[in-house]
Amino acid sequence: MPDRILDFSEEAAHLSVRLANLVVRRSDKPEVTLPLAEIGVVVVSHPQVTLTHAVLAGLAAAGAAFVTCDDKRLPVGLMLPLQGHHTQSERISSQVSAKLPVRKRLWQQIVRAKISAQAAALVLEHGADHGLNAMASRVRSGDPENVEAQAARRYWPLLIADDAFRRDREAEDINGILNYGYAVLRAMTGRAICASGLHPSIGLHHHNRYSQFTLADDLMEPFRVVVDRAALEAEKTWGPRAEVSKEVKAHMIAAVNDRYWLHGEQRSLFEIVARCSSSLAAVFAGDADQLVLPEFPDFFNDAHGDAA
Repeated sequence: MPDRILDFSEEAAHLSVRLANLVVRRSDKPEVTLPLAEIGVVVVSHPQVTLTHAVLAGLAAAGAAFVTCDDKRLPVGLMLPLQGHHTQSERISSQVSAKLPVRKRLWQQIVRAKISAQAAALVLEHGADHGLNAMASRVRSGDPENVEAQAARRYWPLLIADDAFRRDREAEDINGILNYGYAVLRAMTGRAICASGLHPSIGLHHHNRYSQFTLADDLMEPFRVVVDRAALEAEKTWGPRAEVSKEVKAHMIAAVNDRYWLHGEQRSLFEIVARCSSSLAAVFAGDADQLVLPEFPDFFNDAHGDAA
């Protein structure tokens, strides 16, 4: 599976395609080529990056995601491939016809995994889960008590070590770093969903008439903690008001590109998200009843005593 994340944010460049390779030309630098088949996500934020239509078509045909950014260099647009699996029509049909009890049970699995991941992050960062594992066990089908939100209100001030902290997409602090990391993770998840033959706009829980990627928003929930921990490390390294700089972006991409543990095996996050998405397609088809999700805290490298 392609797992390269390319970020064009620091200098002008022209992107084109030649013989199924992405060609990168920059002033006074040697030409660089990379097979399209090895690319998972391309992020473009520099205002003087130009590209040919063949780049967008080639990335889509290779199954890659394309993210475009605004003048603040924060992601605002996402392009995903239309086709990603030879039985796509059949799989989308099973996705659309999935019964409400199935969707609610899937959302329960996702929320439990998300809160367990947050609990593991608190243990690894601060030595205690502060009751989040107990909260995860309380999540019922469909999460009618909205335990997810209750856990978030407890998790964020504890993780950041700031009682006043709130997740605010417009704030000019660590929230900006989180925005960037989540956008890359969302693109990765959307790409995995399309590769599994599912439609990214048909969500399990998230419903937004202005979003075409609600299923990606659902499925990425247990993996947000990868971005959370990387953003916290960035804040420690570059300060609480750090901008989303070249160094910060490289740090966040490295975390998303890292390898983590799934059922006793170390795999790239791309592979793990793809396994999760494939298992979702299997549930919709009636061939499985559980999502493939990591076990926490075993998911993290540092839970095994390795460097993250």
